[in-house]
Amino acid sequence: MIERLQTLEDRYEKLNELLSDPEVISDTNKLREYSKEQSGLQETVTAYREYKEVTEQLDDAKAMLDDKLDAEMTEMVKEEISELSTRKQDLEERLKVLMLPKDPNDDKNVIMEVRGAAGGDEAALFAGDLYRMYARYAEAQGWKTEVIEANANDVGGYKEIIFMVTGDMAYSKMKFENGAHRVQRVPETESGGRIHTSTATVVVMPEAEEVEVEVHDKDIRVDTFASSGPGGQSVNTTMSAVRLTHEPTGIVVSCQDEKSQIKNKEKAMKVLRARIYDKFQQEARAEIDESRKSAVGTGDRSERIRTYNFPQTRVTDHRIGLTLQKLDQILQGNLGEIIDALLIEEQTKKLEQIGE
Repeated sequence: MIERLQTLEDRYEKLNELLSDPEVISDTNKLREYSKEQSGLQETVTAYREYKEVTEQLDDAKAMLDDKLDAEMTEMVKEEISELSTRKQDLEERLKVLMLPKDPNDDKNVIMEVRGAAGGDEAALFAGDLYRMYARYAEAQGWKTEVIEANANDVGGYKEIIFMVTGDMAYSKMKFENGAHRVQRVPETESGGRIHTSTATVVVMPEAEEVEVEVHDKDIRVDTFASSGPGGQSVNTTMSAVRLTHEPTGIVVSCQDEKSQIKNKEKAMKVLRARIYDKFQQEARAEIDESRKSAVGTGDRSERIRTYNFPQTRVTDHRIGLTLQKLDQILQGNLGEIIDALLIEEQTKKLEQIGE
């Protein structure tokens, strides 16, 4: 591991030189590529440098014990050795985690799709609750949320809402939300006070850049139509809404959120590119079963991952058996405790896999 860490530090230093090179500075693509690589190495290199410093201090302290010291000084040195040994051990564990194979998508922005599933209007209302939960969580992280397409129903929920989350390492945290979410509560329309169970599905896709997914204009059919609101009510008499069909895969994306046809097409292209990229990833994941051993859950979007129980103010994540009596806080966007637990579980599984 030390050899690998030293190689990473050498590469980090080389990137520092490259980022000062006038040729690189004048090349936008190279500058972005090297900056991204350096940023990805920074935490690991910083921890490794601290580890080297602590190791050197520990060796010096141990060497001091060979000198003729009085009892008080000997006790002080022994205490320092104990503290440094603990720090060294902690840094070793941290470096093991930092050296784990990284998901290449972790630093990407995400496109999320939330849909009401089983439960009619109640499922649509729950889809709206989930969207607002994610928007609040994103805001707390300092991320930006932008609605791409929203298909609202008449009771204030969403049959479907597609939105983009832009921010540092957004996918690394939001990827755990992929799957079926279940809600148990008494609907406002239920006069008998009976608890209903409804579901909404969440799809989380990394934003794909043009260089990652090659989409040819000749493969896309573009249709335009007038935007409409809930119940078919026209909200825009111009042909500003856009529907893109990627004929090789059959993937269809519509966008009518903007009044401008050009802006709707730009948004739709982002979703289309992400869905194509995601399709290829899903196919690759299905072929390589080993990759699922290091994932939390199977990645199957029909998998029920979490239950929100209103009568007992309880949220349970079924993948890791975590139950929290904090339903109100979680729906307000306080997802940190759940996501941190899922991150730790993922890291633990990867460490076990390496050990095997």
